[in-house]
Amino acid sequence: MFGTYFRVGFYGTKFGDLDEQEFVYKEPAITKLAEISHRLEGFYGERFGEDVLEVIKDSNPVDKCKLDPNKAYIQITYVEPYFDTYEMKDRITYFDKNYNLRRFMYCTPFTLDGRAHGELHEQFKRKTILTTSHAFPYIKTRINVIHKEEIILTPIEVAIEDMQKKTQELAFATHQDPADPKMLQMVLQGSVGTTVNQGPLEVAQVFLSEIPNDPKLFRHHNKLRLCFKDFTKRCEDALRKNKSLIGPDQKEYQRELERNYHRLKEALQPLINRKIPQLYKAVLPVACHRDSFSRMSLRKMDI
Repeated sequence: MFGTYFRVGFYGTKFGDLDEQEFVYKEPAITKLAEISHRLEGFYGERFGEDVLEVIKDSNPVDKCKLDPNKAYIQITYVEPYFDTYEMKDRITYFDKNYNLRRFMYCTPFTLDGRAHGELHEQFKRKTILTTSHAFPYIKTRINVIHKEEIILTPIEVAIEDMQKKTQELAFATHQDPADPKMLQMVLQGSVGTTVNQGPLEVAQVFLSEIPNDPKLFRHHNKLRLCFKDFTKRCEDALRKNKSLIGPDQKEYQRELERNYHRLKEALQPLINRKIPQLYKAVLPVACHRDSFSRMSLRKMDI
């Protein structure tokens, strides 16, 4: 019943006043990116000519100097409603989370050498937060963007966010009422399954195998350690829950999941128990938080 939202940017002098303008579009809840892209491409292609209109396929910042002045460009990105941590205390129901929406967010992975994806230690993420001139739902299904903020997450911050997401998925599947065994097993398999052990374990090995040299990273190092402790606890809770739900035909599957979990926990133990020495703690900077993001993140404001 609620909407799906997309950011649409227009680039090129052929758009007139719309040039370099961005809008958030509200579409029916089941709308996919390909659908709105096809619709807008057809509409503006008919207006300017199919050979003139071009859809920018990625969500990276657009450099107008690299665009053909004889063409019209549109860039379409799926966005989600964005809330600060304090807002989530009041936005509990689905209605609360889909009413009076003015801020939206999308993420763009990147590396410093220009590639979208790289190794864990070089994977950055750009979070772009858009603010619209009016709040959805509104009499119009398209509202212009009046403010943009970019937050750059460093590789260890990306790792922290990924582990928090995995932990939340485990917690949700474990406490779902009524219980959904298939969902629980799918999440468990993705966390402790033999084919994906490398995921969480590789994250720990990359970021927790050594104490960082930069004191500014101590806080992130400790936060990631705590994330892994919470993650292993949630895995244990999920395994216990799954054991209470399965029938005799899945007992061997349960034992295999438990074996994988114990192997993973054993490999993680020396990494997540390595604390920063007291000598280093003395030089830890005083950490201040702004909303749910770290002030250690790089920010770029654009109005």
